Amino acid sequence: MAAISDHEFLARANKHLMSTGVPYSPVVIRRAKGTKLYDGAGREILDFTSGQMSSLLGHSHPEIVEVVQRHVAELDHLLSSMITEPVVRLAERLARFLPAPLDKSFFLSTGSETTEAAIKMAKCYTGKFEIVAFTASYHGLTSGAGSATYSAGRRNGGPAAPGSLAFPAPYAYRSPFRRADGSYDWETELEFGWSMVDRQSVGSLAAFIMEPILSTGGILVPPAGYLGRMAEECRRRGMLLIMDEAQTGVGRTGRMFAFEHEEGGVVPDILCLSKTLGCGLPLGSVSTTAEIERGCAAAGFLWLTTHLNDPLAAAVGDKVLEIVERDRAAERAGERGEQLRAGLARLQEKYWCIGDVRGRGLFQAVEVISDAATKAPGPDLGHAVSDRALELGLSCNIVNLPGMGGVFRLAPPVTVSAEEIEDGLRILDRAFGSVLEARGIREGCQ
Repeated sequence: MAAISDHEFLARANKHLMSTGVPYSPVVIRRAKGTKLYDGAGREILDFTSGQMSSLLGHSHPEIVEVVQRHVAELDHLLSSMITEPVVRLAERLARFLPAPLDKSFFLSTGSETTEAAIKMAKCYTGKFEIVAFTASYHGLTSGAGSATYSAGRRNGGPAAPGSLAFPAPYAYRSPFRRADGSYDWETELEFGWSMVDRQSVGSLAAFIMEPILSTGGILVPPAGYLGRMAEECRRRGMLLIMDEAQTGVGRTGRMFAFEHEEGGVVPDILCLSKTLGCGLPLGSVSTTAEIERGCAAAGFLWLTTHLNDPLAAAVGDKVLEIVERDRAAERAGERGEQLRAGLARLQEKYWCIGDVRGRGLFQAVEVISDAATKAPGPDLGHAVSDRALELGLSCNIVNLPGMGGVFRLAPPVTVSAEEIEDGLRILDRAFGSVLEARGIREGCQ
């Protein structure tokens, strides 16, 4: 096929692809390998978002490619009731990483599917229907998952599921809950949140679904002790705790699961994985206890999809977990994450418009502000820096939601090298510098 320009290609796309509310990137990617993307001219672009926060081991990892090729040729897809060796192997391997008593899993395609299934399981097991989620949450946009998503996508879709309750997200940089010394008073905020839930509840609290680090909400990291306290409050009310680790699971934050950072230990009742488990291929998992499985079965729980426990995707997930364990991916993510965090901190010292740097491991965020005194959000400035970074060879995801500033999410593959981290930081440095210079902004505000 004769080469065509990006402009011509995007014109074709606009003619036949329906818009879903997500603007197209101006760069058309023709190939991806490792931590790099390549456009039609062969230009390299560092991928600091791991695709859609999914390509944990980089793009086209040779061992993943081999597994896909082999299973496409031998065992790709079957009737959902036909359980295969790859599915059982994945369940066994995953169980080795899961804390007790989580030892029962099944496998789906997407994160939205996993959270839908988890919410239904919680309702079946408890016999209740109210689901609580953070105000900055993102659990998907299908019916149940969308009802528990408060960061985006709630407009003009009709009523949410009955019993959908919101809880203030732990947003330390912008929370109005402050101690006398100005520090974040998360305990009072948490108590306030539960008091609001208790007032709104009709006495049918089934579960709290949460991301241990809120991603689309801006990489919000709960303070030490927060998750443990939340687990206690759920137990007091007879609620299940659902952890959605679509983006944080499988080693990205420096631990196998992000909830493992909590001192004293927290174990969810249901754990959802997706994105990183499939390394860019559609694979998700729902894991729970034998007791909850029994309760769901007694209540007549049914979950059936076309690609339930598919062997091809399961074989990929099994290989991903093998590589993550063998190559000590979580440890690597912690090391490279410290390097990335230190570099971002240096940029924060250099540029007044970087209001906050936060995250864990290779899951970091930079919040851009437009006024140093008021901390007013800076979405326009953030988008300009993001666009300039892409021109310079770095893909970094910018969150621009109502009530938030422009927040960069930086999540390179765990295979990223120290040199590539430094390259990415240099590009970000140039992008911030050139945008501020072009706008004639020296310090303080736009």
